[in-house]
Amino acid sequence: MEPTKELYDAYANLLKEELQPAFGCTEPIAVAYCAARAREILGTEPKKVLVEASGNVIKNVKSVIVPNTGGKKGLPAAAAAGIVAGQPSRKLEVIADVSDRQREELEDFLKRTQIEVRPLEGGDRLDVRITVEDGTQSALVRLAKSHANIVREEKNGRVLFEKEGQSGEEACITGTKHKAHLQAASQKADIRESLTVESIVCFAKNADLSAVQEVLERQISYNYAIACEGISHNWGANVGSVLLKTWGDDVRTRAKAMAAAGSDARMSGCELPVVINSGSGNQGITVSVPVIVYAKELGSSREELYRALIVSNLIAIHIKSGIGPLSAFCGAVSAGCAAGCGIAWLMGGRLEEIAHTLVNSIAIVSGIICDGAKPSCAGKIAASVDAGILGYAMYREGQQFYGEEGIVSKGVENTIRNICRLGAKGMCGTDDEIIRIMTHCD
Repeated sequence: MEPTKELYDAYANLLKEELQPAFGCTEPIAVAYCAARAREILGTEPKKVLVEASGNVIKNVKSVIVPNTGGKKGLPAAAAAGIVAGQPSRKLEVIADVSDRQREELEDFLKRTQIEVRPLEGGDRLDVRITVEDGTQSALVRLAKSHANIVREEKNGRVLFEKEGQSGEEACITGTKHKAHLQAASQKADIRESLTVESIVCFAKNADLSAVQEVLERQISYNYAIACEGISHNWGANVGSVLLKTWGDDVRTRAKAMAAAGSDARMSGCELPVVINSGSGNQGITVSVPVIVYAKELGSSREELYRALIVSNLIAIHIKSGIGPLSAFCGAVSAGCAAGCGIAWLMGGRLEEIAHTLVNSIAIVSGIICDGAKPSCAGKIAASVDAGILGYAMYREGQQFYGEEGIVSKGVENTIRNICRLGAKGMCGTDDEIIRIMTHCD
């Protein structure tokens, strides 16, 4: 199946949309962005702050360090950072630039300000609502479905802006529908639904790289830099350093170690940006760093690396689009398996090799759960990248997992559908139980 030029353009635009820079773990940064916008609407420093968040957001903010806060964790720190030092126009880089004076102001703000945190019942899995008050005025901002997607803004109870419905249909305060916005949202959904492993491989083979070179080059630069920082210094659980010291410096170990090190640094408050994939910095690191490491080892050209990254990025997006941004299904799994596909491309693999690599690797690590953002994400990333590399090695040795064995079905797209069903539906109860465990709710 040969994609049309229109589809090629749509895939290039999808990469530009997804591969955005972010500063810090995306859930606390989403909270900071939401809070920064609420403070901007209020127009003054608030005296009271109410943070309401879905269970999955609470799960992912609980144990990760918010960068530029002096090592602080949790929803109050994320919201306070956004209020005191946030630049809402920068969205997921909202607290990338914080001065020493603002860090001192953050400490004072946390001491003198009443910040209440409540679970947000119902709504989306990724859902944040922040209300700020200064004694005479109030403002509310709600963010849902994706990390920088503000869906409602209010001031003193009056709706200033609202997006209605699952499609993100936009309405102004008079209720007038914006058809162009609705059509664009529908087209974005259709683009994701059109993704298949076959169409991704065709696009990677024939794409005009000038359309995506800038965004891929930024991914290479940012994500490899944080991986180097993680492997060179003491961050988190130092999973990458442990791997290298224990198993040596071969390319397979190095690919796992560098990806893990990037995550360890990021989860521990490293103040370097990351290019995300599927709304996640860890997934952005995982789909790119192992492929970069293999390209360096193999002496691959820049063009070969770009095309391999197209494969790994779009396959990860393909899987995660059916699962959703937050789930009990660990996103490192889809990203690590996709990285194995990118490595297969660098080693000459095309559709058959990549399809088998993906099925083999998914069959190995699909049971890894997400229990929030924290240093152990690095270990899960290493395991998932290992599965991706093993999945390709199995194919090269004439080995594979067959359809009707467990959750594997005949055909790569059928297996992907099974994974999406597992992550989006089958693990809902698991997700609830994980959140109860983490919040000590019996």
